[in-house]
Amino acid sequence: MRVQVVRAWPERFEAEELELPAGATVDDALRATRLPREGVAGVAVHGMRVRGDAPLADGDRVELLGPLLADPKESRRRRAQAQAGRRPR
Repeated sequence: MRVQVVRAWPERFEAEELELPAGATVDDALRATRLPREGVAGVAVHGMRVRGDAPLADGDRVELLGPLLADPKESRRRRAQAQAGRRPR
């Protein structure tokens, strides 16, 4: 089966097509890829975060996830403050 492994960082995008045997898992794809793995904070398949033992299907896209650039809680707080400042009083 054919699987694509992608690494999309703000400054660059890399992709590699792999041919894996039926029944392969995310861990199998990670072992087979030549893409750099430093800085990887997690893995997703078609945008859904998965564990390494997740099975893959033909045509799947395995995404190497980078670290968060901002704390989600802090980002929500800043957006709420900005919206509160724009509301008519």
